[in-house]
Amino acid sequence: MSITTSRSTNQAELTISIKGRFDFSSHQEFRDAYENPEGPYEHYKIDMAETTYLDSSALGMLLLLRDYAGGDSANIQILNCNNDVRKILTISNFEQLFVIQ
Repeated sequence: MSITTSRSTNQAELTISIKGRFDFSSHQEFRDAYENPEGPYEHYKIDMAETTYLDSSALGMLLLLRDYAGGDSANIQILNCNNDVRKILTISNFEQLFVIQ
Protein backbone atom coordinates (compact mmCIF):
# COMPACT_ATOMS: atom_id res chain seq x y z
CA MET A 1 0.00 0.00 0.00
CA SER A 2 1.27 3.44 -0.81
CA ILE A 3 -0.17 6.93 -0.62
CA THR A 4 1.04 9.78 -2.79
CA THR A 5 -0.05 13.39 -2.89
CA SER A 6 -0.01 16.19 -5.41
CA ARG A 7 -0.95 19.82 -4.95
CA SER A 8 -2.43 22.22 -7.47
CA THR A 9 -0.23 25.08 -8.58
CA ASN A 10 -2.25 27.58 -6.54
CA GLN A 11 -2.11 25.31 -3.46
CA ALA A 12 -5.92 25.25 -3.20
CA GLU A 13 -6.36 21.56 -4.07
CA LEU A 14 -4.77 18.40 -2.72
CA THR A 15 -5.03 15.06 -4.51
CA ILE A 16 -4.35 11.94 -2.47
CA SER A 17 -3.81 8.74 -4.48
CA ILE A 18 -4.16 5.41 -2.70
CA LYS A 19 -2.58 2.29 -4.17
CA GLY A 20 -3.37 -1.20 -2.88
CA ARG A 21 -5.24 -1.97 0.32
CA PHE A 22 -6.72 0.98 2.21
CA ASP A 23 -6.96 -0.30 5.77
CA PHE A 24 -5.77 0.42 9.31
CA SER A 25 -2.13 -0.15 8.38
CA SER A 26 -2.28 3.03 6.28
CA HIS A 27 -3.79 5.22 9.01
CA GLN A 28 -0.72 7.31 9.82
CA GLU A 29 0.41 7.62 6.20
CA PHE A 30 -3.05 8.82 5.13
CA ARG A 31 -3.24 11.30 7.97
CA ASP A 32 0.22 12.65 7.19
CA ALA A 33 -0.91 13.14 3.58
CA TYR A 34 -3.54 15.74 4.46
CA GLU A 35 -2.31 17.13 7.80
CA ASN A 36 0.63 19.20 6.61
CA PRO A 37 1.83 22.78 6.97
CA GLU A 38 0.31 23.86 3.63
CA GLY A 39 -3.22 22.73 4.58
CA PRO A 40 -6.06 22.76 5.05
CA TYR A 41 -6.94 23.06 1.38
CA GLU A 42 -10.13 24.29 -0.28
CA HIS A 43 -10.60 21.07 -2.27
CA TYR A 44 -9.55 17.48 -1.71
CA LYS A 45 -9.56 14.66 -4.26
CA ILE A 46 -9.12 11.06 -3.19
CA ASP A 47 -8.02 9.05 -6.23
CA MET A 48 -8.86 5.36 -5.76
CA ALA A 49 -7.98 4.19 -9.27
CA GLU A 50 -5.46 1.74 -7.82
CA THR A 51 -7.23 0.98 -4.53
CA THR A 52 -7.95 -2.74 -4.33
CA TYR A 53 -9.61 -2.99 -0.92
CA LEU A 54 -11.35 -0.74 1.61
CA ASP A 55 -12.30 -1.66 5.19
CA SER A 56 -14.18 0.04 8.02
CA SER A 57 -11.06 1.76 9.35
CA ALA A 58 -10.58 3.35 5.90
CA LEU A 59 -14.15 4.66 6.10
CA GLY A 60 -13.25 6.15 9.47
CA MET A 61 -10.14 7.76 7.99
CA LEU A 62 -12.26 9.38 5.27
CA LEU A 63 -14.55 10.76 7.98
CA LEU A 64 -11.54 12.17 9.85
CA LEU A 65 -10.42 13.90 6.66
CA ARG A 66 -13.93 15.31 6.26
CA ASP A 67 -13.83 16.74 9.80
CA TYR A 68 -10.36 18.20 9.21
CA ALA A 69 -11.49 19.77 5.92
CA GLY A 70 -14.47 21.54 7.44
CA GLY A 71 -17.17 18.97 8.17
CA ASP A 72 -20.41 19.69 6.30
CA SER A 73 -18.74 22.45 4.29
CA ALA A 74 -15.83 20.23 3.19
CA ASN A 75 -15.24 19.86 -0.54
CA ILE A 76 -14.02 16.28 -1.02
CA GLN A 77 -14.32 14.14 -4.13
CA ILE A 78 -13.67 10.41 -4.21
CA LEU A 79 -12.63 9.45 -7.73
CA ASN A 80 -12.02 6.38 -9.91
CA CYS A 81 -13.42 3.73 -7.57
CA ASN A 82 -13.61 0.16 -8.82
CA ASN A 83 -16.93 -1.67 -8.41
CA ASP A 84 -16.00 -3.30 -5.07
CA VAL A 85 -14.84 -0.05 -3.48
CA ARG A 86 -17.86 1.85 -4.82
CA LYS A 87 -20.19 -0.82 -3.40
CA ILE A 88 -18.67 -0.43 0.08
CA LEU A 89 -19.02 3.35 -0.11
CA THR A 90 -22.62 3.04 -1.30
CA ILE A 91 -23.61 0.55 1.41
CA SER A 92 -22.08 2.91 3.97
CA ASN A 93 -24.13 5.86 2.56
CA PHE A 94 -20.96 7.83 1.88
CA GLU A 95 -22.49 9.45 -1.20
CA GLN A 96 -24.42 11.61 1.25
CA LEU A 97 -21.15 12.89 2.74
CA PHE A 98 -18.79 12.95 -0.27
CA VAL A 99 -18.97 13.48 -4.01
CA ILE A 100 -18.22 10.06 -5.50
CA GLN A 101 -17.37 9.93 -9.20
